[in-house]
Amino acid sequence: MKDVILSIQNTEIETLGNLKKLFEADGYKIKTVNVKRDYIPHNADQYAAIVILGGYMSVYENLSYLNEQQELIRNARQHQVPLLGICLGSQLIAQALGGRVYKAEKKEIGWFDVAINNEGMNDIFKGIANKNMKVFQWHGDTYELPKSATLLASSDLYPQAFRIDTTIGILFHLEVTSEMIQKWLESYGPEMNESGITADAILNGKKAEFESLASNCEVVYSNFSKMITV
Repeated sequence: MKDVILSIQNTEIETLGNLKKLFEADGYKIKTVNVKRDYIPHNADQYAAIVILGGYMSVYENLSYLNEQQELIRNARQHQVPLLGICLGSQLIAQALGGRVYKAEKKEIGWFDVAINNEGMNDIFKGIANKNMKVFQWHGDTYELPKSATLLASSDLYPQAFRIDTTIGILFHLEVTSEMIQKWLESYGPEMNESGITADAILNGKKAEFESLASNCEVVYSNFSKMITV
C-alpha cells in the first residue's frame, strides 16, 4: 500500500482540508481512520506517509487511542515513514518522542503570526516567501520539544513547528478552509467565547488570509511529498 496515505482523524470536524486534494492530485489514495470507531494501525511501514490531525482532547488525558497513536509515531520513525502531525498530532509526536505536553498559560485561537527560522526556511517551509507567516491557530496545550528535535518555527508564545528525522510536527493549521472553521465555531464555540474571540474576528473579511493559508499549505505539502519514497 505504498500509494496510500494514512490519515488519522481524532474528531469528525478536523479533516485533511486543503491537503486532501493535494494528495489526490498526486495519485495517492487516502485511508482515513476515525480513532473513536476504527482500528489504529501499528505498522507504519505499509503506508507511503501518515498524517495525524487535530482534536479537542489533550495528550496527557492518557486515552487509549492517543497512546496507540504514539506507538504508531514511534514505529513510523523507526521505519523512516514520513509523518506529519498537525496541532494535536504535533503534540502526540512531541510526547511520543521524548518531549512533554502541558496546558498552555494562554490559548492561541484565531489568526497569529508565526516566525519561521533559518532551519525552517530550508526545510518544510522552503519556498514560503515571508519568514513571518500568518496562520490559523486553535489550541490550549503546548510542549517542551524532545532533545532530538530541530525547531523550525515559533510564535511569540510557543514553539510551533519541528522536525525529528522523517517526522514533522506543526502546531498551527495550514490545512483549514473557511467551511471547516465554521464547523469548529459551532462545536468549539464555548472555548472561543471563554478566550474573548468572536466569530467575526475569525471569519469576516479574511478572504486574503484563507488564500494565503491555502498557498502556504501547497508549499508545505510539496516539501513533505518530497520526503515520500515509493
